Amino acid sequence: MARTPSTMLELGTPAPDFTLLDPRSEKQVSLSDFTGQPLLVAFICNHCPYVIQIQNVFATFAMEYQEQGLNVVAINSNDVQNYPDDSPEKMIETAQQAGYLFPYLFDETQDIAKAYRAACTPDFFLFDAQHRLVYRGQFDDARPGNNIPPTGMDMRMAVDALLEGQPIASEQQASLGCNIKWKAGNEPNY
Repeated sequence: MARTPSTMLELGTPAPDFTLLDPRSEKQVSLSDFTGQPLLVAFICNHCPYVIQIQNVFATFAMEYQEQGLNVVAINSNDVQNYPDDSPEKMIETAQQAGYLFPYLFDETQDIAKAYRAACTPDFFLFDAQHRLVYRGQFDDARPGNNIPPTGMDMRMAVDALLEGQPIASEQQASLGCNIKWKAGNEPNY
């Protein structure tokens, strides 16, 4: 199983704009829908073992923190031609099975993944209410095969600090997972 780290986008970077389809609701969701509100953008997919390991805990985490004012969106940017398990139809099934109560968006062109410099699944980007990047790191230390249960500890500490108006440590551990499945010739050079 390939292990690809996050690119660790520079803290303070403004959130790149997006407008993407949520296959469940068949509605477009945009960055502007969250103006003035903190936002967590998670690049995930359906078949990655790193995502599968945390998906139920991530769903619970998102539900808890949405009640406290954090918005959450997940984006699937994988090439569905070569990875049909990540198709929009399968996204609907995965969202229902995992209990995702947040938009799960499809980035068919992969332009949004490139704009965020997303490299792996899962890859997390936490933005403050002004949509400036304050955390880009791992959900926690859990990895397939390391016998550490997922808790979301790293993400919880960052979100708690954000919601309490406290500083977030700039020393952050990169997320690690499967590489985004780029369409042939579409691979970024970052």
